[in-house]
Amino acid sequence: MRMERRTMDDFLASVERRAFRMAEFATRNPDEALDIVQDAMIRWVSNYAGRPETEWQPLFIRILQNRIRDWHRRKNVRDRWDGMRTLWRGAGGEEGEDPIQTLADPKGKHPGEQATLTDSTKALDAALTTLPWRQQQAFLLRAWEEMSVADTARAMQCSQGSVKTHYSRAVHSLRRLLEDHWP
Repeated sequence: MRMERRTMDDFLASVERRAFRMAEFATRNPDEALDIVQDAMIRWVSNYAGRPETEWQPLFIRILQNRIRDWHRRKNVRDRWDGMRTLWRGAGGEEGEDPIQTLADPKGKHPGEQATLTDSTKALDAALTTLPWRQQQAFLLRAWEEMSVADTARAMQCSQGSVKTHYSRAVHSLRRLLEDHWP
């Protein structure tokens, strides 16, 4: 049992950083991304850690993608609700707003942001955030996670043809956007 525990810990440590980057690209918010990754890890350990080791990565990626999808759904609902609240309240700000919450942190660099040191990496990050979400998923799973088309299709819950289409479009868009950095 102890050996299995160490193997699970090693697996989670090996996917943690890449999972965080995927979630951060999808949410554009490091705090939300961290919450999503932690939730995905907890759900994976709770429900699927007993599965064969060969199934761990596709299962974890599927859970992560579902958590990201759920986050987007909740965000859409919150955005609609905030829009309705603004209409009800009028154009003025809400009374009793905490001014500290609205201030930008002048030193506020998250460790994930500090990891992107070079201009090319920053350009890649910026380019990835411009891609539609499904293209981001396909690119990150195929290029970063080195998953097969079949495993990517299972993780994204779509056909293999759809994965190929999304991946191809992502690569073409990234080439166009990054031609100054990677000729």
